Amino acid sequence: MTDASPGRLADGYDLVIFDLDGVVYLIDQPIAGAPETVGRLHAEGKALAYATNNASRRSSEVADLLNGMGVAARPEEVLTSAAASAELLAERLPAGAPVLVVGAEALRAEVRAAGLRPVGRADEAPLAVVQGYGPQVGWADLAEASVAIRAGALWVATNTDRTLPSGRGPLPGNGSLVAVLRTALERDPDTVVGKPEPALFATAAHRVGARRPLVVGDRLDTDIEGAARAGMDSLLVLTGVSTAADLLTAGPDRRPTYVASDLTGLFAPGAAVRVPARDAAPATGATGGWRVTDAGAGPALTGTGGPLDALAVLCAAAWSGRSLTGLRPGSDEAGAALRALGLAG
Repeated sequence: MTDASPGRLADGYDLVIFDLDGVVYLIDQPIAGAPETVGRLHAEGKALAYATNNASRRSSEVADLLNGMGVAARPEEVLTSAAASAELLAERLPAGAPVLVVGAEALRAEVRAAGLRPVGRADEAPLAVVQGYGPQVGWADLAEASVAIRAGALWVATNTDRTLPSGRGPLPGNGSLVAVLRTALERDPDTVVGKPEPALFATAAHRVGARRPLVVGDRLDTDIEGAARAGMDSLLVLTGVSTAADLLTAGPDRRPTYVASDLTGLFAPGAAVRVPARDAAPATGATGGWRVTDAGAGPALTGTGGPLDALAVLCAAAWSGRSLTGLRPGSDEAGAALRALGLAG
């Protein structure tokens, strides 16, 4: 791990690896500040990459989508779990081998581009099943996959994200569909390619020879855990799936290096804070202007400062084993900070 510049977080790293859904865009709209942040990184010559578990688009399609939103991207900067899964299968199977594809057309295209033959039925004797997210995946697709896997086909999942972010809240993701087959087959996939496995991050760093990469994501269970497995620093942005409350209960393998409200935290001084607060006392979480106290009525946040600084103090307390059950504000400013973090009540 490395310490970043005390001014701009981005200055401490030679590569920034972005997740997409919930970080750069939400469904089909860019998240506020994302186009400007990416444009600034490009303008300053900073290497960047996009690593996504979404297997419903090819790299070129993702780049086109981003550019259409005003977010600059080149196909070679995009790494998808669909392409990585197809590459893995090509390494393990003979050229032209039949592969049963459960997912979107993009996954079939990646399998085909890898020199394999995508099929849709178990009676076509597939040597492998590759399962990725697709909005049209239904029971019949899962049934064919189940029959093929029981017959001995290798089972590869592009990712196991339980949910996908949306404007209406989290929706079922590929992990939920994988769980259907896991229940039916009473076994796990042979291989999971996407995050939190470190392969996408390691590939991104290798491509540009980066020695100090920073992973930026919105999910503790994929982006942040994947960064930890890859030995990389990470920034959690609160624009997608994981919340401040999730962060307080995160296990050691799912704790980011920094947290920010959104991508502008890469450049704005003080807009990204280290978690836990580095100078916090373990028992109280006290640091700077914030402090966790207990006057007999349960834990309370007191003091003054910004909401993210308060979150860093709360992380210090929670991660040291201090119970924050019934957390209450000890002042009006603390109440405002807890409301801003979604922790009030």
